[in-house]
Amino acid sequence: MQKRVLEVAGRTQRLLCVLGASALLVCAGSGAASGPGAVPPEARAHAISAGGSHTCALAGRGFLDCWGSNAADQVGDGTKADRTLPVVVGVLPGVSAVAAGGSFTCARTNGGEVECWGDGQSPHVVASGVAAIAAGGTHACGLTSTGAVECWGDNRYGQLGDGTKTRRASPVAVSSLSGGVIAVTAGGGHTCALTTAGAVKCWGENDYGQLGDGTKANRTVPAPVSGLTSGVTAIAAGGQHTCALTRRGAVRCWGRNLAGQLGDGTTKTRTRPTALSELARGVAAVAAGRNHTCALRRAGGVLCWGDDGSGQLGDGKKADRRLPAKVSRLARGVAAIAAGGSHTCTLMNGGHVYCMGQNGHGQVGDGTKKQRRTRVAVVGFGAVVCTVPAVLGKTFAAAKTAMVRAHCRVGTLRRVASRKKRDIVLAVTPRPGTRLLKGARVGMTVSRGH
Repeated sequence: MQKRVLEVAGRTQRLLCVLGASALLVCAGSGAASGPGAVPPEARAHAISAGGSHTCALAGRGFLDCWGSNAADQVGDGTKADRTLPVVVGVLPGVSAVAAGGSFTCARTNGGEVECWGDGQSPHVVASGVAAIAAGGTHACGLTSTGAVECWGDNRYGQLGDGTKTRRASPVAVSSLSGGVIAVTAGGGHTCALTTAGAVKCWGENDYGQLGDGTKANRTVPAPVSGLTSGVTAIAAGGQHTCALTRRGAVRCWGRNLAGQLGDGTTKTRTRPTALSELARGVAAVAAGRNHTCALRRAGGVLCWGDDGSGQLGDGKKADRRLPAKVSRLARGVAAIAAGGSHTCTLMNGGHVYCMGQNGHGQVGDGTKKQRRTRVAVVGFGAVVCTVPAVLGKTFAAAKTAMVRAHCRVGTLRRVASRKKRDIVLAVTPRPGTRLLKGARVGMTVSRGH
C-alpha cells in the first residue's frame, strides 16, 4: 500500500489516507466528519504519553494526535515545525498504545507491530509480537506477548540489557528476561522491568543509584532492586530516578534527588528504594519525568513533587517540592497521568486532556508557547475552540450570531459587488469546519449588492 497525507476540507489537522490496490482512497483522523460539510466532533483521548518536549494522545478508533517539539520529526506530521496544537500524525491499523521518548515516538498496533519515528528518522516498523512499549531518553523497549523484554536504540550505559554497550537499530533480547515480565519502563539512560512475582529489576545508567541495587555502578544486564522482590504492581522510570507502586498503594522511589523528586522530604540521593510517608497507601498510578514525579490517587486526585522550575507541578507556584503537593484543580476525575521532560499531562475520565509546565515548543497543546503553572485544556481534547460555522449564503447578521455561538469573532470584512442580495456572505476564511483557538477572528466576504 502507498500512504499519502493530505489536507481534508474543514480541518486544520491532517488525516492519513491509504491508497490500496483497488484504488480506493480511505482516510481517517481524529476529526473525521460524518457527512458533507459536517463539523468533526471533539476528540476523546484514551491514553496519553509525555516525551522530552512533546506529547501524544491516543483517541478513538486508533487515531493518534501529537504536539510540541518537532525538530527531530517526533510529532510525525512530515515537517520539522513545532506544533502548539494537536495534529493527526497518521493512523496505523488499530493503534492501541503510544510512547513518547526524548525526541522520538513509538506506537503499537492491535496486531503487535511497533512503528517509531523521530530522532531524524521517518516512520518505520521496528518490532512485532509486542504487547506493550516504553520509550526512554534515546532508547525504547517492548514487552512481548510471551513476557520477554526486547530493547533497541542507544546503549552507551547498557540500557538495552544485552550485556553490551553497542547501539542497536533493531530489538535485542534483554539478558535473563525471556519470560515472566508484566511491565517495562524506560528512563533517561536506564530501564526497569516488573515480573509476575511483583519483583523489580533494573539496568543501564546508575550514576545516581537509579537502578536501586545499593550501588552507583552501571549495569549492562538486569539487577534486582534492593527490597523489591515482591508486592510491586507498577513502575516508572524518570530522567535519573525510579519509582515503584506497591499492592497496597504505597510509593517508593530511588535515584537522583537534587530537586526533591523522590518525595522523601530531602534532596539526598538514594541508591535503594525509600518510602514516601505521605503516600503510604491509596495511590493508583505513578509517573516520573526528568526531575519531577506525580502520583494519581485512587480517588482521582493528583499530587506532584520535585522540580517546578517550569510549573510542571501544577500548584500555581514555581518552587521545588520535596514532598508531594496537590495539583490545582485536579482533585478528582483523573484517569491517567504522564510526566515529560518539564511538563505534566493528565487524562480525565471523560477523555479530556489537561497539561501544565514548560511550553516553549507547544508541548502543553493550548495553541501558545506560554509556560503554564496550572493545568490548561489541550485544544481538541477539552479546550473550548472556535469551530468556523457554515455561514455561506446567510445574511451578515445571521453570520455574526453564528460566529458568537461558535466561540469565534468576526475578523477582516470585505464587501464586494455581487449579483447576490446585499449583505449575503460569499466566502469565509478559513473554511467552515476549521478548528481554531477560542475567540479567533474569522474573515468574511459579503456582497454589497449590484
